[in-house]
Amino acid sequence: MSKQVLAVPSVVIRFAGDSGDGIQLTGDRFTAETAAYGNDLATLPDFPAEIRAPAGTLPGVSAFQLHFAEHGISTPGDSADVLVAMNPAALRANLGHLRAAAQIIVDCDQFTPRNLAKAGYTADPLQDGSLDSYTLRPVPLTTLTVGALKDSGLSRKDAERAKNMFALGLLSWMYQRPTANTVAHLTAKFAGKPDIMRANVTAFRAGWNFGETTEAFAVSYEIAPAPAPAGLYRNITGNLALSYGLVAGARRAGLPLFLGSYPITPASDILHELSRHKNFGVTTFQAEDEIAAVGAALGASFGGALGVTTTSGPGMALKAEAVGLAVTLELPLVVVDIQRGGPSTGLPTKTEQADLLQVLYGRNGESPVPVVAASSPADCFDTCLEAVRIALKYRTPVVLLSDGYLANGSEPWRIPRAHSLPDLAAEFSFATGPNGTAADGSPRFLPYLRDPVTLARPWAVPGTPGLEHRIGGLEKADGTGDISYDAANHEFMVRTRQAKVDGIAAELPPTAVDDPGGDARVLVLGWGSTAGPIAAACAQVRAAGGSVARAHLRHLNPFPADLGVLLTAYDRVVVPEMNLGQLALLLRGRYLVDVVSVTQVRGAPFKAADLRTAIEKVISDV
Repeated sequence: MSKQVLAVPSVVIRFAGDSGDGIQLTGDRFTAETAAYGNDLATLPDFPAEIRAPAGTLPGVSAFQLHFAEHGISTPGDSADVLVAMNPAALRANLGHLRAAAQIIVDCDQFTPRNLAKAGYTADPLQDGSLDSYTLRPVPLTTLTVGALKDSGLSRKDAERAKNMFALGLLSWMYQRPTANTVAHLTAKFAGKPDIMRANVTAFRAGWNFGETTEAFAVSYEIAPAPAPAGLYRNITGNLALSYGLVAGARRAGLPLFLGSYPITPASDILHELSRHKNFGVTTFQAEDEIAAVGAALGASFGGALGVTTTSGPGMALKAEAVGLAVTLELPLVVVDIQRGGPSTGLPTKTEQADLLQVLYGRNGESPVPVVAASSPADCFDTCLEAVRIALKYRTPVVLLSDGYLANGSEPWRIPRAHSLPDLAAEFSFATGPNGTAADGSPRFLPYLRDPVTLARPWAVPGTPGLEHRIGGLEKADGTGDISYDAANHEFMVRTRQAKVDGIAAELPPTAVDDPGGDARVLVLGWGSTAGPIAAACAQVRAAGGSVARAHLRHLNPFPADLGVLLTAYDRVVVPEMNLGQLALLLRGRYLVDVVSVTQVRGAPFKAADLRTAIEKVISDV
């Protein structure tokens, strides 16, 4: 039968089911095909915190949201146009994520009395009229999948596991997605299990054929490729971009890369990825705890490598003393904090921006460290190069902030050419010989004799003749590096370490401001992963006739040198954060500007519509 194909500019799809239903694989494959097709996209995987919650219950629901379009987008979407729900629990847990009149595709085979009860339903929502405001499409996914695989030789239980591929095939037909790459992926992924491979490919094709032939789906949709600058692109997650950024940074610096890490959600993917790249001079060490991980990384830096440690908020607390030691030793070290909901174990699979004050001040004494924050999955790569650059040039630990939303979310990334990346080898040099004189006039090495511009001390690789010196956490004497309890020396060293970090601001570029009309009276200032929702919200405000400017901070310590002037150039400054107002607190204290703090701690990114409402209220009050 001939079916209608409608062209639409964008769509948001949400897949949901039990953790064992392969929801993340389904979302990943649909995303990969969408990226290959050329749409702009943004994703939001939504993992349950429980390792294996009881099947069919709300705590065990896993979801994956994908927004793709024929134009540029910056968020995974405020609400979904389509929900694919594998069971009653997936339906109930995700109804709040749908727009009015959204399509709901459900596996009606799973709406049994037992499954309904486990999900907390007292009546069947497919029958009681509670879903009348949506376009409901019951599909017997389980029955159709088992039927398609009746000659596969698999047990019914094993055959049922392929229903996610049937759903993927159906959605691929609905939205005109290519299929060849998915077939190739499944063939390669299950090459060692030919029966499973054939079953998944068969189920995928059966789902596509079902969409093509059934009368239940009379319309499919086409979203044209989005315009983009010429280049080679790939879909990338934030954690993968960070991993590549670390490898690229080490290679451009001409240094071996050492990662000391203890597995922790949502940072573990970086350890997994870097362990695959020994051919690039990468050494990975899975330590017994967070303290050993950062200690090993700091030791690697002392030995002349690029030392890196990765963690999340709880691990930052454990690493605090060693980061303070790195401040005193004045050695390069990159500390990656993939933020998650807290405190304590908190919401390990959900996102938050609540570690800013911790990474700035969560150590004893005056122990300043530069802090940079990535703003999108692809930006994690560039921000990582900047963190490496600062650490090497200024001989200091640097904290790089990402979060769960960026870490697991993905977007198209234009792969840069290697020669276009900064030459980080030019940012530092190892000490090669004595740099001072002893009291008797003989040459000697002064490990704390500083560069007059950066205030960085020499980086001496152990074993280099004539560069012997001691390290440790006790205060060092200026120049000689000897242990010192002198009060005046301590004050000088504390102020010098602070001045070294403050001096970074002098080389930062001017803060970029997006103010198309040049007449905005309200500035929206963000940091980290709020960039996408802020951009979308400001676009909505402007489309409705409002005037608003926006800026985004990558450098959070030190702040850009022009930030104070920028803040006072507007009548009001709005600061959205996924915390209770940490950057707002810093701005008020530093610049005496009464910023408008817009906050949430829901374990999820801002919705653009919510930010639009907040921005328009401030504009109306000016």
